[in-house]
Amino acid sequence: MSNNSIISVCGVTKRFGDNLILDNVSLKIDRGEFVTILGPSGCGKTTLLRIIAGFLDVNQGEVKLEGKDLLSIPPHKRPVNTVFQKYALFPHLNVYDNIAFGLKIKRVDGDTIDREVARVLKMTGLSDYEHRDIDSLSGGQQQRVAIARAIVNKPKVLLLDEPLAALDLKMRKDMQMELKQMHRDLGITFIYVTHDQEEALTLSDTIVVMNNGVIQQIGSPTDIYNEPVNSFVADFIGESNIFNGVMLCDKRVKFIDLEFDCVDEGFGDNVLVDVVLRPEDIYIFPANKSAMFSGKVISSIFKGVHNEMVVKTENGFEVVVQDYNHFGVGEEVGLLIKPNDIHVMRKERVCNTFEATVIDETHVEFLGVQFECLSTDGFERGEQILVDVDFDKVEMLDDLDAGLINANVTFILYKGDHYHLTLVTDDKESIWLDTNDVYDDGDMVGIAIAKENIKLKRR
Repeated sequence: MSNNSIISVCGVTKRFGDNLILDNVSLKIDRGEFVTILGPSGCGKTTLLRIIAGFLDVNQGEVKLEGKDLLSIPPHKRPVNTVFQKYALFPHLNVYDNIAFGLKIKRVDGDTIDREVARVLKMTGLSDYEHRDIDSLSGGQQQRVAIARAIVNKPKVLLLDEPLAALDLKMRKDMQMELKQMHRDLGITFIYVTHDQEEALTLSDTIVVMNNGVIQQIGSPTDIYNEPVNSFVADFIGESNIFNGVMLCDKRVKFIDLEFDCVDEGFGDNVLVDVVLRPEDIYIFPANKSAMFSGKVISSIFKGVHNEMVVKTENGFEVVVQDYNHFGVGEEVGLLIKPNDIHVMRKERVCNTFEATVIDETHVEFLGVQFECLSTDGFERGEQILVDVDFDKVEMLDDLDAGLINANVTFILYKGDHYHLTLVTDDKESIWLDTNDVYDDGDMVGIAIAKENIKLKRR
């Protein structure tokens, strides 16, 4: 652990029954840093925060504070305090007594309590509110009381679990700025949990992006936004165009059926990749010869600070563009992309690969069921093998009884001319597929795979 690190999470796994919530999570947080754990609902971010706070134990792994084991220390003795989404204030106590509660439990003398409460009241903008009842305060004021109660104990680490989620938009933005100033003034470590990408980009020194109990990427807000490591991060942080591409050679990539110069290198030649374009990085103008490619506007929406337009290219791909200039539906436009604005990512996978068992001459078992295949020649019965299935060869069925297995849609990614879906079976196994049909997150579908689309290979 480096001298500047204050929290170290190493190999932490947490299960609730059969559900894996955190999967071998490792993370180091520096002293005085503002770290945001960001991800969709159910990704494990609050579970990780509660483990650091001491409200949950772990199935395996370790958590250290300043190099010392934290898991053996009860919550009330840890030098961390938590601010909850629902504030958890005492309604029968006024503002002063809510803030002073922890100090009184520690038997701090009255003069010190008065001095410390006055200090945090001033810091949180509540100097004239010490005798007010909690129920008489607005949501934003109650949140300030909750923060004041947490920081009056001078914790080494402040944990904040979606503390602004219950506030309206304007109050939330105001509180973001206040939190950032408090962090500067206090100089302690903040660990902040949210699903709000803009909030994370605004507040953080470091963002930890999580999905399905796994850390996807750790980096500065600029790195996370401009250099996402995979399609989940690119799609979750801000708005993105994400296309299938081929890295032809260093600094040359093909996508949307066109070739472009880029700045990426080291991928190899003719390698399948994902290409990310931020909508604000695409230049749009009336169609002319200077355009790299052209298309027709099929949607145009005014978003206040910019116009958001969807352009359908001559090759049939949809590209989202954000610009101060407005182009109406039906207008022919030219588009231009600079090399620096093209971000190339390695694909996480190029097909489905399942662990399988040979059953007989024409059957293999994977995903918990038996599938018919063309032939298992060359493999022994009972042999453990791998099965490849291309994304576009997995069939989704609205009739659940018609599929060999059922699965839930858990992630939808639009690739410009088709959708790339992630599905999870009842046994928590993932399936990825491409489709032109529109589905919603959470839809349950049947899954079928034709025998000619099942490709067998050795491990």
